[in-house]
Amino acid sequence: MSMKTYALEAVSVLVVEDNRFMRTILVNVIKGLGVTHVLEAREGNEALEELRNNSIDIIIMDWELDGMTGSKLLQTVRSGKRGLNPLIPVIVVSANTIARNVLQARDTGMTEFLAKPVSAAAIYARIVSIIENPRRFVRTGSYFGPDRRRRFDPGYLGPKRRADDRSMDDVDDIDALNQA
Repeated sequence: MSMKTYALEAVSVLVVEDNRFMRTILVNVIKGLGVTHVLEAREGNEALEELRNNSIDIIIMDWELDGMTGSKLLQTVRSGKRGLNPLIPVIVVSANTIARNVLQARDTGMTEFLAKPVSAAAIYARIVSIIENPRRFVRTGSYFGPDRRRRFDPGYLGPKRRADDRSMDDVDDIDALNQA
């Protein structure tokens, strides 16, 4: 099954990577996919500045940044404070793919995860996933971000197995709230 081809020249991407060599690879791959507006940041505070001053559609960020951690950067973005867009898709890239790190990134609000070393095909697949399967955003007492469930069935009547699943009243569907 071949993947649909998208023209990405209108998409803007912020690459946050502290390693200059890896940042250059990511930027060149993204530009090679047709994205013409690619911004770079070496660390979290620089990324926040770029996010405040530019219209960014997707963040591709290293999880293990020097200075401000990837976790702290993602928490700050998802907070929506200081003019940040909390709904921006975030692709986390990391060489450290042990389950604990992937789960931490998921639980902090990442949209997609990509293991290093990256390929153009893998980056493109994550961007296509964001375009074709946008994730609903949810807010619970301890989480705000893309719904961690890949499938959503509004008619689901089975057991609620999550510790936080006390009732649907505890979960705000951000997309539904925005449409109301």
